[in-house]
Amino acid sequence: MNIVTEQHISGKPVKETPRTRPVRMVRWFIVIGLLLGALVGGLVWFNHFRDQMIKQFFANNKPPPINVSVAEAKAEVVPNLLTAVGDLAAVHQVNVTSDVSGRITDIMFTAGAHVTAGTPLLQIYDAPDQGDLANFKAQATVAELSLDRAKQLAARQFGPQATVDQAQATYDQAMAGIAKTEAIISQKKVRAPFDGELGVRHVEVGQFLSAGTMIVTLTDLSELYANFTVTEKDSAQLKVGQVVRVRVDAYPGRDFEGKITTIEPQIATDTRNIYVQATIANPDHILKPGMFATATVVLPDKPPVITVPETAVDYTLYGDSVFLITEKTGDDGKTSLSAVRTFVQTGNRVGGRAEILKGLKPGDRVVAVGQIKVPSGAAVAISNDPPPPVPANPPRY
Repeated sequence: MNIVTEQHISGKPVKETPRTRPVRMVRWFIVIGLLLGALVGGLVWFNHFRDQMIKQFFANNKPPPINVSVAEAKAEVVPNLLTAVGDLAAVHQVNVTSDVSGRITDIMFTAGAHVTAGTPLLQIYDAPDQGDLANFKAQATVAELSLDRAKQLAARQFGPQATVDQAQATYDQAMAGIAKTEAIISQKKVRAPFDGELGVRHVEVGQFLSAGTMIVTLTDLSELYANFTVTEKDSAQLKVGQVVRVRVDAYPGRDFEGKITTIEPQIATDTRNIYVQATIANPDHILKPGMFATATVVLPDKPPVITVPETAVDYTLYGDSVFLITEKTGDDGKTSLSAVRTFVQTGNRVGGRAEILKGLKPGDRVVAVGQIKVPSGAAVAISNDPPPPVPANPPRY
């Protein structure tokens, strides 16, 4: 159907009128934009203002200085010590045994007693040997008489020299039998080979004792050996006659002094250590063979080194450090103290003090106690309390 054919519709085209955005909506967007801009600007200004106020607060509210104990780094001669571990051994110690076998007839000692050299300790049955001794003595008496008679006859030309020689041989055989039998009898009476302390008895009367079976231990406690090893690099510092201080766990804090008597001329190929032996006097008999010992060799003194109290050094995985006291002069001309962590290179620790090989100079002041409460750069004040005293028996390293 053609629209122009309709009676009530004219054929003129209809013109569209352009749409215009209402003025009210534009104003609304402008207001919203201004409000958002004001809000963002306010947040930015507030953050800036807050940061400034925080900085001003901390600037005007500094914490009070921390009271610390201070020690001064000193240049001093530190004892040059070489420490090693080892054990103690007796100079004279044996397991008393018998040279021959036999039945025990008498025990002549008390376990734990002190005996002198030659003291009888044990008797083995020797009646047959005593009989043989008597027999040889009788033969020796007859042989001696026959020898004298033969010599007299030979001197008067009434007997041949062969008779004298035969009588001499018979007499010598009898004397040899006596000597042998006496030696066997002496073997069956066991005696102490030297002065010392007896141990626990291991035999009983009536027991058959085989040769070599231990009867009792005998130990001379008047002197002991301290046997220890040092590394190959330290062997050049050792000499016979150097002083050695020995400590044992049984008597903590007590030093037993001796001297190096033997240095093994060979270095062990498996450990690269050298064996050293020192002799220690033990007049009180308080040291015992077999004790674990810490031996400290006193070496010639080294040049002076810088030292601080051992408590002043903070040992961590990141390195050793101290808190160095530094002075600052403010804008107002006042001087303030602060503690700054300073890394150092440490050496040995002797007598409660630590060697500082690098990082400090003589006269520097460091925090002696309480480093854990002092952050690096914190303001500090020197306390009137003295540093902690060195212990009476500080450990040696």
